[in-house]
Amino acid sequence: MADFVKIILYTDSDGRAKFREEVIPLNEGSPQSMLSGIEPVTGCQFRQSPIGFRSQFHCTTEPQWLFILDGEMQIGLQDGSTRNFKSGEHFYSADLLPAGAIFNPEVHGHRSCQVGDLPLVTLFVKA
Repeated sequence: MADFVKIILYTDSDGRAKFREEVIPLNEGSPQSMLSGIEPVTGCQFRQSPIGFRSQFHCTTEPQWLFILDGEMQIGLQDGSTRNFKSGEHFYSADLLPAGAIFNPEVHGHRSCQVGDLPLVTLFVKA
């Protein structure tokens, strides 16, 4: 049995965004076409960001899959660490503002930017 690794950007108990991995079993289908169970989604949205795109720190407003279709995206966390995602890679963005918290750009969320010499093309799939 094969597995799919779901990379998750989430809000930890300290209110800071972090990455973790979770395994989604591919236990349906056949040996030639191994499938996960059906994941519920509510819609999708495409985005193209130009060379030089850079966001400020922000939280995800609702959980969503983010698939890199072309180019490269870098996600930066409050601790100074970064993680790059290239065309064909993904992550699940669920770093929501903690309940009752007021957004503090020095504590909460992540920032993103386009990397390299290609515009960034992404697909957001709302969970």
